[in-house]
Amino acid sequence: MNWYLKRAGQAVFTLWAVVSISFVLAWSIPGSMVERYVTQIASSTGQNPEAIRRTIANQLMYDPEAPVYEAYLTYMSNVLQGNLGTSWTAQSEVNALLVDTVPWTLLVMSLATTGLFALSLTLGAVMAYREGSRFDLANTAIGIVTTSIPYYVAGILLILWVGYGDGPITGLFPARYRMASGVSPGPSLEFVSAALRHATLPALSFVLTQYGLLALAMRGNSIQTLGEDYVEVAQLRGIPERRIALRYVGRNAILPMYTSLLLAIGFMLGGSVILEQIFQYRGVGIYMYQGIQDRDVVLMMGTFLVITVAVVIATFVADVTYSKLDPRIKAGEQGEAY
Repeated sequence: MNWYLKRAGQAVFTLWAVVSISFVLAWSIPGSMVERYVTQIASSTGQNPEAIRRTIANQLMYDPEAPVYEAYLTYMSNVLQGNLGTSWTAQSEVNALLVDTVPWTLLVMSLATTGLFALSLTLGAVMAYREGSRFDLANTAIGIVTTSIPYYVAGILLILWVGYGDGPITGLFPARYRMASGVSPGPSLEFVSAALRHATLPALSFVLTQYGLLALAMRGNSIQTLGEDYVEVAQLRGIPERRIALRYVGRNAILPMYTSLLLAIGFMLGGSVILEQIFQYRGVGIYMYQGIQDRDVVLMMGTFLVITVAVVIATFVADVTYSKLDPRIKAGEQGEAY
């Protein structure tokens, strides 16, 4: 129990640190940015500059003219209440924007994570069983090459080859947007099919550029497991090879990959900032890019917090569930994890 409380405390502390750092970054922005918006809005609408300044302060979730400790307490209070402010450029609450975009980003991340680990674990295990063969050497070389390609470059190539190429699957997986025009969201086969097809190329960009490293890691784990005494004993007992591969080798070789599975989600969420811009896929990442481009501090902070919270939660889930999957680290519950 102490071990779980320690992990929960670390997660809460990390969240507090991230929220505090985001406040410091926002507080460090020169006041001229606020004044620029005040001047711009006042000149176009003729409103009272002081009223506009108060409106922007409310959108920012703290008063930039207040003492730093008071502004910090106001900001933290708003965050704890789930109030992430109002975007200056979108003229909409950040919460509403995130409710609309988070499910679409999660769809891409789910497809990418599922495809990535299904391919990596399977290929790595087969490479280990065929260690030294042409299949093993060829896939090792291909994995090293693909890992060195940035995911956004792979995304551009997929747009050129699949989205607008001359191949047999051209047009099957759209290269832009998250949904085709004329398709209404709802529990229908047409909507589900369109959503999956639009999310395929962004997800495939992550899979093709990350599977190699994970496949090599799985290969190494499998080779190490194949040399364990309990595997040799199982072979001497005449246990079927398939059962050995699945229950003895596969289960133990996959365990070290479990944490990588959840941490990869955080990497892909961060990568969505660039990838969604390339595919014009309106998710969390494209709003963060818009906030950076338009200097919309509220929008930047809101999307940054969502991405960070997702990473912290994924890490926490990996910590507290790993001991359930691997009984060998049960000692961690008494205060020490191996």
